[in-house]
Amino acid sequence: MNWVFLGPPGAGKGTHAKMLCEKYGIVQFAAGDILRRNIKEGTPLGAAAKDVIARGALVSDDLVNTMMFEEIRGLKSAQGFILDGYPRTIGQAEALENFFAAEKIRLAAVVNFNASEVVLVNRLAGRRLCAVSGKIYHVRNMPTKVEGLCDCHGQPLVIRKDDEPETIRHRLKVYHESTKPLIDFYRKKKLLHDVPAGGEAPSVQKVLEKLFEKLR
Repeated sequence: MNWVFLGPPGAGKGTHAKMLCEKYGIVQFAAGDILRRNIKEGTPLGAAAKDVIARGALVSDDLVNTMMFEEIRGLKSAQGFILDGYPRTIGQAEALENFFAAEKIRLAAVVNFNASEVVLVNRLAGRRLCAVSGKIYHVRNMPTKVEGLCDCHGQPLVIRKDDEPETIRHRLKVYHESTKPLIDFYRKKKLLHDVPAGGEAPSVQKVLEKLFEKLR
């Protein structure tokens, strides 16, 4: 079963995608993680996207589409996938629709994560990253055993550029301008399911699992 997760930065898309994938044996395609991997590996896509991502902006639709289509085509065996953070524009959504039609892939549902801006900013500003493993912690919701140090490597945690206050504000602005219209796009296609995402992760996850069981 194939899903798309929509919602602003900090709404919990990545956290819940990972939990669902572990429970149901599906694959998470996190656009941001895939872009960062390309940057780390120094691919042509990574080189083109590096400066744009550092500003919290969006890379071109063509680059992102190419990247995501390659990832989906490379999926050999799984019960389905979740697209996390993609599509982000109407142009990307239309290209994805055409790609699905050509590849005979069915989209089961689009989940729209709703949370207030206060909740989003608090979540993002509290995130910390292990630069070695890529694991994400949170100073309140998922603290480390020793403050400021990664549990797995003991290395000092860092704040991603994406999670700095100025970048957070810009990311939310970009979301409202470019990504929020996707809600109406998918609602008109009767694929959209709104999920309140401002609460604690376990309660939100229960709602998602109930929806998954209903649609599978």
